[in-house]
Formats: sequence, C-alpha cells, structure tokens
Amino acid sequence: MTTHSSIEHHPDLVEMRTRFERVTSTPAAQAVEALALVTGLYLAVSPWIAGFSTLGPLAINNLVAGLAFCLCMGGLGSAYERTHAMAWTAVAIGAWTIVAPWVIAGEMDTTRSVVSNIITGAIALCLGLAMAAMAGRERSATAGRERRT
Repeated sequence: MTTHSSIEHHPDLVEMRTRFERVTSTPAAQAVEALALVTGLYLAVSPWIAGFSTLGPLAINNLVAGLAFCLCMGGLGSAYERTHAMAWTAVAIGAWTIVAPWVIAGEMDTTRSVVSNIITGAIALCLGLAMAAMAGRERSATAGRERRT
C-alpha cells in the first residue's frame, strides 16, 4: 500500500510560493506592475492619442501589442509563481514595438508614430526587464542564504 502526498504540501513548492509572494509584495514590484499596465494601455490607444490611426496596420499592431503587454504584465502580481517567465514575453513586445513602425508601416510611417513607438517600446522593454530581474534577484538572494546555512 502506497501513500501519495499532495504536491501542494511539498516543501520546495511552499518555499517557492513564499519567495515569489515576497517579490510581488514589494513596493518596487507593485510600481513596475502599475507602470506596465499604464504603458500597455497607452500602447493600445497610442494611434488615436498620437494621431497616427490612419496607418491601419500599425494602429492594429499597437492595439494588439498593448493588450498583450497588459495581459503579460498584469498577471504577474496575482500569480507570479506561474507567470514570471511571461516577463520575457513583455521584453519581446517592447523590442517589437520599437521596430514596428519600420517593419509594418514602411514608408508610410510618420514622426509621431516613430517617436511614440520608440519611447513606449523602450519603457515596455525596461519594465519587462525589471520584472524579470526581480525574480532573478530573489532567486540569487535565496541561494546565497542557503549556502551560508
């Protein structure tokens, strides 16, 4: 007769959840998440705010990329232990946002679309890197504590 222990009570899983909760409950992580949501929302509506909504494919790209960025970064605070790898997806969305005016709009791009996408993409990229770094910093701090004991 074998007994099956629940994975929910495994010491490593409990420790990992505690560690990720510590990461996401810091003011810095909450600030990054809030700024990321605002950045994603701006990216989604930027064609209409900055006035380049007539560039159809780029406007649609920004709308989709902005909503995807919000979804990637929005889930980090509530379910970080399952979604922290999505921060790297947010980094990719930020990088794509920077190059999108030249790739999508081609010769139709405007100064407004280029400037808006470069600034928004750089902010998105930095916020994604910040969130990804928070997981790495907490992991290395935990490993350092374990080596000392």
